[in-house]
Amino acid sequence: MQRSPSQSDNHLASIPLQPHVWQPDHLRLAVTAAGVALWAWNVDTDVFTMDARGFELWGRPLRETVTFEELSSHIHPADRDRVRAAFAATRAVLGSYEMDFRILIGDDVRWIAARGQGEDAGIVGRTMFGIFLDVTGRKQAEEGHELLAGEMSHRVKNLLSIATALTAITSRSTTTTADMARELTQRLTALGRAHDLVRPLPGGQGKAALLGDLLSILLAPYDDMGAFSGRIRVSVPRMGVGEAAATTLALVVHELATNSLKYGALSVATGTLDVSCPVQDDVVVITWTERGGPPVTAPTGPGGYGSRLLKRAVTQQLDGSVERTWDEAGVIVNLTMNKAYLVT
Repeated sequence: MQRSPSQSDNHLASIPLQPHVWQPDHLRLAVTAAGVALWAWNVDTDVFTMDARGFELWGRPLRETVTFEELSSHIHPADRDRVRAAFAATRAVLGSYEMDFRILIGDDVRWIAARGQGEDAGIVGRTMFGIFLDVTGRKQAEEGHELLAGEMSHRVKNLLSIATALTAITSRSTTTTADMARELTQRLTALGRAHDLVRPLPGGQGKAALLGDLLSILLAPYDDMGAFSGRIRVSVPRMGVGEAAATTLALVVHELATNSLKYGALSVATGTLDVSCPVQDDVVVITWTERGGPPVTAPTGPGGYGSRLLKRAVTQQLDGSVERTWDEAGVIVNLTMNKAYLVT
């Protein structure tokens, strides 16, 4: 229930608010809480006077004064000339100014923002006043956003290039627009599933997915097409796969699964697929073993566009090779890849 204004409420509302009288110690508390460092600059002698927060911000021992040249020696070399020129020009700046620059505190880099008034506004006895702020957190966030934007732009460009190449390949390997649309959609969907997994991994394992996760997700749709679940088994060691390699593997797995779905073990409800990978030092060998499908024989001729795409992807993108064994019980494919290429 809403409370009605009482007589005491009306009485309080009628009392005028008294402005707070700021005392010097109150101002100091507010400045300290905001993390603001105060400075004074004598424009004739170039001598700076700073409060304790200023010396703490610059990583310097507390003293009565410090010269502009001494402070400049701690500015990042890439910013030093710019900051010196900017400070020299501040007296001609109309209105307020702000400049951001980096300083070196041992091996650490800290971002500082210097703020003040230009055109000698507020100058007292040849001394100008301003503040320093630690803006390291903001700058790191900005750098992170720029890095993310650049990475996304790079990724989109790569995907567009891949989509263009896949469109050209699919158009040459199909005879009708319906077939082209179906195969192109399947290939792009495989790429999409691979990129859904792209994320940083701990311990320097790579910057995308774990190999087992990637293979399992790419092959999951084909596992649902059989007479029983679990007919596709993935057994690989724990290792990371980089973004570029994840895209390439998505294409490779799609081509192998498509061929198996048309002619191999996945074309029948009781066929099985085993994907394994022994642990080795410098190379990764993924063995694709099909069993329970129709009898297979080695094809004649140079092979179709899918086979050429498979070979080109593994050799050029993963510095590896493709070896097929046409066994009566089912095809066996060995994908040999350079481990260093797999995590990039």
